[in-house]
Amino acid sequence: MAFQISSLAARIKLPALSLSVPSRSRIWSWGLGSELKRGSGFAGMRAEPSRRLTAGRLPALGRQDSQTGRTRTGGAWLVCRVSARFGAALGAAGLASLHTGRVCAMAARGGDTIDLDSPDGDWERVKELLGSLSREQRRKLYRTPDFLSLEEIRTWKPTGQPAGEVHFKSNESLNPKISLFRGDITKLEVDAVVNAANKTLLGGGGVDGTIHRRAGPLLKKECSTLGGCETGQAKLTGAYGLPAKYVIHTVGPIVQTGSVGDRERQALRNCYWSCLETARAQQLRTVAFPCISTGVYGYPPSEAADVALRTVREYLDTHGSQLERIVFCVFLKSDEDIYLEKLPLYFPEGPKVQSKL
Repeated sequence: MAFQISSLAARIKLPALSLSVPSRSRIWSWGLGSELKRGSGFAGMRAEPSRRLTAGRLPALGRQDSQTGRTRTGGAWLVCRVSARFGAALGAAGLASLHTGRVCAMAARGGDTIDLDSPDGDWERVKELLGSLSREQRRKLYRTPDFLSLEEIRTWKPTGQPAGEVHFKSNESLNPKISLFRGDITKLEVDAVVNAANKTLLGGGGVDGTIHRRAGPLLKKECSTLGGCETGQAKLTGAYGLPAKYVIHTVGPIVQTGSVGDRERQALRNCYWSCLETARAQQLRTVAFPCISTGVYGYPPSEAADVALRTVREYLDTHGSQLERIVFCVFLKSDEDIYLEKLPLYFPEGPKVQSKL
């Protein structure tokens, strides 16, 4: 298999590099677009991969961290035979090792290519290929600069007395299924992130625009086939360049007068319920919600949090065994404070055991 690696940073052409690999090892080889940077890699350089992936043959390499699940460099290595032209470019290197997770290469012929940056790709084929990849293989394609695995998102642990009337009985099996996270929802490595979309599903402002930008142009291409979405409903697409596997799009109600009526309240409840039903139908066990309708749609954040928490709690009371984690993802500190105040009302602490000593 002939490979070509191009250096963007060092402007060094590496013409002919051949790898010896076991013939029965199944892999995905990187596409062109590697950037070589100074570091601890081969010959004082390390290669940063592009987001172009090509099917090929290669063994599964890398050492996985037991806490985060991320592959660390310095795991398994391949021994490469370097041609004379390669040696002339970088010096007499002889035999050297390259970690496949850090090298960008493309098979000379055959195989499918995943290109998440081009709007001209076949979204159905790309979606199918992404679904066939392992988590480690997909991580090489994320279009976000960093990400958070589920293990890094803390679960809810109620402390102290609730600041108000508790609405539900304690259920200690449900509290570990809840997380509150303040930050960028596009960085969360979960089964599905919820997008607070508009009726066209073609992107907009706020979290909607951020999700579309980070996922890449194929998300809009798939959304254009769905015929839009009505208020309170939910529709599922691939997540493409996001760490999440899927995006669940829902359209929240618009509160024009600042006063929430039963109609708006029920529509917002339908958003959360429809998203959870969509996730359960697709056997997705981890879902991250943004604050739906609280931006330009005008829904008061405190009232929206009550609807979100009540709906999720009622859903988990019925279908809790089929969902592993629900993440309430907020961006503003004021929203985080609202959820910190209200979470104990819907997911209260269990009764304390009195010591007999």
